[in-house]
Amino acid sequence: MLEAVKVTLDPTPRQERLLESHAGAARFAYNAGLAHVKAMLERQEKLEWSYYALRRWWNANKDALAVSMETGKPWWPENSKESYNSGLESLADALKNFSKSRKGQRKGRRMGFPRFKSKDRAVPGFAYTTGSFGLIDCDPYALRLPKIGRVHCMENVSKRVDGAKVLRMSVSKRGGRWQASLTVERADLPVPSPPKGGSVGIDLGVKELATLSDGTIIHNPHALKSNLGRLKKAQRNLSRKRKGSNRRREARTRVARLHARVADLRRDLLDKTTTMLARAYADISIEDLNVAGMVRNHRLARSVEDAAFAEFRRQLEYKTARTGARLHVIDRWHPSSKTCSNCGTVKAKLSLSERVYHCEECGLVIDRDLNAAINIQVAGSAPETLNARGGSGKRTDASRRATRHPVKREPSDGVSRVSLGAGLGNEAMQMTSL
Repeated sequence: MLEAVKVTLDPTPRQERLLESHAGAARFAYNAGLAHVKAMLERQEKLEWSYYALRRWWNANKDALAVSMETGKPWWPENSKESYNSGLESLADALKNFSKSRKGQRKGRRMGFPRFKSKDRAVPGFAYTTGSFGLIDCDPYALRLPKIGRVHCMENVSKRVDGAKVLRMSVSKRGGRWQASLTVERADLPVPSPPKGGSVGIDLGVKELATLSDGTIIHNPHALKSNLGRLKKAQRNLSRKRKGSNRRREARTRVARLHARVADLRRDLLDKTTTMLARAYADISIEDLNVAGMVRNHRLARSVEDAAFAEFRRQLEYKTARTGARLHVIDRWHPSSKTCSNCGTVKAKLSLSERVYHCEECGLVIDRDLNAAINIQVAGSAPETLNARGGSGKRTDASRRATRHPVKREPSDGVSRVSLGAGLGNEAMQMTSL
């Protein structure tokens, strides 16, 4: 299996200048390749924009492209060839995504044609895929970067890699700090036995990050909201600085570090929460939330994105595969909030402002999120969509109560069936490990 190991670098001033040079070389190759592709489109020539076609074009024309205007000599040998290759690889991926998106072969939002990268807006970065890069023997707190040398790390990177094979090393600058992300290949581990904990349903929210069916509440620190005042002040200060000045560069660094702090606070909570859940429970049930639709509500968009629901699910998927826990993803149309967890009555309407669920049939009064978490646990605990006699899993009669269908009957038409079409979130990952 493949795993990413990210560490923070501690370069010297000279090494930092070399890192900036390599990142600039990757950006230069990307822009030069994009200009070449646009020229082919204008001349209506046969398009050759694969990664290997772009590399052949670059090697044939780099002496004429990467030339110093003062001396007239090529400057590309100053940087590692891998920096140029990584820029061309990014361009080839962008073009491939654009082509697949136009043909309807790519999921997600529609991708536009690639645009040129600006030095001010693009994230500095490059990657190594070949050569003598990576770990250094008998030096656990350092990495070897060709053309740059030994770069000190903030932590023991050898311990984190733990003897795995390093396939790729991506170097980027975020929040004013240089980071290295190592893609390592480890041997597939046998599927462990599930944790001894029982099943749990999780209802994600904005006010509270997660409410568990056993009553546990994971509080939402609102990482962005709590730092929004400082961000506004720093961005106002940045807007007053003259473009191109050193003080503007310093102000941009302060803004970037605040954004990095917000991301670190959010990631820290998600890491700790998902790790606890994957180690404590054998069956975990969550909803298949339509996050893209939720952010269209401009009153909730900032809070929804600050909660990072998609990242929460992504981490649960791979962590449950490691611990042997089973992840069940409930269909997004399942009325978990409108259904009474005691008698099964489904309300016709339930406004977002109603934080306490009142059941008109049985008189149950319960927290809205806790009620939804219990319903998610029940739906996820169902061994199959249909029961043994062909009755549907979500049993509702004319009075909207959850009662079982007759024992002897034909399979239902599926109108009132609990749709678990999303399946197990970690199903494919566990199959790979077998």
